[in-house]
Amino acid sequence: MSGPLSHIKVLDLSRILAGPWSGQVLADLGADVIKVERPLVGDDTRSWGPPFLNDSEGKPTRESGYYLSANRGKRSVTVDLNTADGQHIIRTLAAKSDILLENYKVGTLAKFGLGYAELKALNPGLIYCSVTGFGQTGPKAEHAAYDFMIQAMGGLMSVTGERDDLPGGGPQKVGVPIVDLMTGMYTSVAVLAALARRAQTGLGDYIDIGMLDVMVGSIANQGMNYLVSGKTPKRAGNKHPNIQPQDVFACADGHIVLVVGNDGQFAKFCQVIDRPDWVNDERFASNSARVRNQQSLLPMIADILQQKSMTVWAGLLDQAGVPSSPINTIPQVLEDEQVKHREMLIQIPHPTAGSVPQLRSPMRFSEAALTFDRAPPLLGQHTNEVLSELGFDQQQIASWAGAGTI
Repeated sequence: MSGPLSHIKVLDLSRILAGPWSGQVLADLGADVIKVERPLVGDDTRSWGPPFLNDSEGKPTRESGYYLSANRGKRSVTVDLNTADGQHIIRTLAAKSDILLENYKVGTLAKFGLGYAELKALNPGLIYCSVTGFGQTGPKAEHAAYDFMIQAMGGLMSVTGERDDLPGGGPQKVGVPIVDLMTGMYTSVAVLAALARRAQTGLGDYIDIGMLDVMVGSIANQGMNYLVSGKTPKRAGNKHPNIQPQDVFACADGHIVLVVGNDGQFAKFCQVIDRPDWVNDERFASNSARVRNQQSLLPMIADILQQKSMTVWAGLLDQAGVPSSPINTIPQVLEDEQVKHREMLIQIPHPTAGSVPQLRSPMRFSEAALTFDRAPPLLGQHTNEVLSELGFDQQQIASWAGAGTI
């Protein structure tokens, strides 16, 4: 493995998405990430399909697309944490790890003797990160949580979707599990910050990440809009609450997203659509004025953009330096010339399918290039390998396998 974290070992006791997403980020950066899964069953997301990856004979494997999206670069070890031997294996792994990720219910691992206090005694430099729905404290700390639920609780759905009085109006969730993904990214940032601090102090840390905290912290401009105005933000479809014109507009043969970000871009846009008079119109001359008068401005823009094709407008706007884009489907995204140039779609060798497609990490380093040569693992694919590295002999490993411990 290469990458800036090639010297780091991560024990990944998490499942579903938020924790595994962080584990994949660390694996992409070169860390040796050992994913611990339940014997025979594995991570819940392995079965979250269809679709499932097909093997070399065209038959479905046990690896769903969902699972494959978040577990690249890891080694899979099966361990039953309910057994004394399984707990011994985890303690042995933790003693030699730099980072531990887990998303069990509050207090669960402590019952197994695998809480932070117990593992810190074995490894004072261990960075132990717990990822839960609501954090380790508070009235909801022991409650289960899922992304959809937290999008609702955290206010995201209140500002996502069309206005209630328009066709299709009502709250909507984001089309990807954005809270899980953001939680995974905050988790990655936190453990890497602790790693940097450990380089100075030699001591690890305990990190408490809650999905609801992440969602509330990510309300960003909508949260501040309320805090400074006292007005509750509302759903506005695709319209930006603070910058205009930004919306989806119908063209003669499709739709285009217009993203005018400042007054200079608006002036260029006015030239493209042959309305230079709008630049000096007091209703539209500044962004603040355009936001206040968007009910007048946007219908006029819509009438103009309907007169030409999506391709024509996209070309004219791009040439003028006005940010815009057709609304691409996922296949169209992967065929985009910029996406292809950046090699965002990669193929990694896979033990049963021959190869597995992956959307590569967007992180690029000049001095520690990332490599992507380890596919999302089969369940327990590396159990023997990892336990052997820990010093357990083949007789012991075979005994645990026979007992169902691994």
